[in-house]
Amino acid sequence: MADHVDDHADHEHHPHGEDEADEGRVTSPMQEFTTGQAGVGFVVLLVGLAVTFGLPLFL
Repeated sequence: MADHVDDHADHEHHPHGEDEADEGRVTSPMQEFTTGQAGVGFVVLLVGLAVTFGLPLFL
């Protein structure tokens, strides 16, 4: 006998549809960014690459 019950009548219904898009949630690729933010990201990339590859080669 199963330990769980397959009765889903007691669960609240959470509708999926257009009304969820109005909550203000935006995925990252859709967000705009400034040139300064892109520059900071590029510097972080360079530091990460230097630590990942440069430090082992130096030692």
